[in-house]
Amino acid sequence: MTTIGITGHSNLSAATQALVGDEIRAVLRPYASTGLVGITCLGRGADQIFAQIVLELGGAIEAVIPAADYVSGIREPADRRRVDEFIANARAVHELPFAASGPDAYFAASKELINRSDRLIVVWDGSPPDGRGGTADAVGYASKTGRKVTVVWPPNSKRT
Repeated sequence: MTTIGITGHSNLSAATQALVGDEIRAVLRPYASTGLVGITCLGRGADQIFAQIVLELGGAIEAVIPAADYVSGIREPADRRRVDEFIANARAVHELPFAASGPDAYFAASKELINRSDRLIVVWDGSPPDGRGGTADAVGYASKTGRKVTVVWPPNSKRT
């Protein structure tokens, strides 16, 4: 069994979502027959693309929920239904003890996800860390813990 985590940008253009999906699929495909488990916080963009591909490849997902208000704070009904479906299909849900979403909860969730993973896929444009628990901060933490990090940022990718 191989456990792979995901972190990455949530604000991906539609064209970038397709490009990122193709690359994530290529990275995950070799693990599909070995009991693939994907760990995600189920945010928009990279996290949900990853979760969908893990399930399509026959793997299982685990969700890390950063805070008590995380899911209820999703405003768009379609986005909320999608997250609820992923949670319903998750083999495990790890809820962190934060009451409110925010940088501290998000970074703690990234650390939890990384600590539970054998390796990490990062959908990242290479922008520097800002100290608020974003993608670059997660990459720094993963590197410190010795996790293998695979960066996915196909040519012509754009954030919105």
